[in-house]
Amino acid sequence: MREFEPAQAPHMPSPRTVQGVMGQVLLALLPGIVAHAWYFGPGILLQILLASAFALAFEAAMLRLRSKPLAPFLLDGSAVVTAVLFALCIPPLAPWWIAAVAMGFAIIVAKHLFGGLGHNVFNPAMVGYVVVLISFPQAMTQWLAPRELAEWTPGLVASIQAIFSGSLSLPATVGIDAVTGATPLDALKTGIEQGRFVEEIRQAPIFGDFGGLGWEWIANWYLLGGLFLLWRRVIAWQVPVATLFSVLALTLPAWLLDPGANPQPLQHVFSGGLVLAAFFIATDPVSGCASPRGRLLFGLGVGLITLVIRRWGGYPDGIAFAVLLMNMAAPLIDRYTRPRIYGR
Repeated sequence: MREFEPAQAPHMPSPRTVQGVMGQVLLALLPGIVAHAWYFGPGILLQILLASAFALAFEAAMLRLRSKPLAPFLLDGSAVVTAVLFALCIPPLAPWWIAAVAMGFAIIVAKHLFGGLGHNVFNPAMVGYVVVLISFPQAMTQWLAPRELAEWTPGLVASIQAIFSGSLSLPATVGIDAVTGATPLDALKTGIEQGRFVEEIRQAPIFGDFGGLGWEWIANWYLLGGLFLLWRRVIAWQVPVATLFSVLALTLPAWLLDPGANPQPLQHVFSGGLVLAAFFIATDPVSGCASPRGRLLFGLGVGLITLVIRRWGGYPDGIAFAVLLMNMAAPLIDRYTRPRIYGR
């Protein structure tokens, strides 16, 4: 056995690169992406490719305009991660120009007009998503039914046709209502506004054991990916724990007091994009908080605002708005929660 002379203390860890971090984030997202494609068809894979292509094109254009080298920034993975996170939030058969508009705002406005990588105030993926959600609400609500409920799930060829032509060719025996449908959060919000009881609403086949059918398994795989990032110390634990804890803690009393008008806490966690946002979006180190206490407050704020929008807002899932609002508050939170300087 060979012996090596150890270096003197302090022993510094190997430097962490942007490319390495982004690669681990993409690896952690992979199980959720596979589950998403299984339940809702290969359209999500096409959306990821489209968004990535547009993101890299806009990134290259802005780098050229700013006289920056192309290779280091195009290969660091940051633009691709932005594109993937955005694509996972939109309907699988959304028109191709949705990705183009969103990536234009995400890369050009939210990223480069603020100074580029490391200087953006807002999460670029959520900026792009909110822009298209507000601007094109009809295109952003055409969700597919999960595989277990749909009479027919679009394959690769049908998905390509729908994304690029705007029309979906259905088999003669299948109607459009058998392919598309409301999301669990849509159905829950609409039913409560109509005065129906939660248990009555949950009798619909789109609901699973806790959340939405299919959606709860996708959330489980994102949870597994998030735990991988925690294990690899790519993200800190404060934001995801605070986000999920705040949702559970705030919804549990309401559910216990009036279960007929308030869904169970796990319904909020395993429906929509809460788990994805808690581990992959709200943990963005650039647009989030830097101090440990600040990250706790940031996560609590994301959970609270999400619940407020889901209950009283105009959108069934307010996670994107919650993240952007807390992005604005992050500098102020860090100002008052930064650790005391050693010796003072």
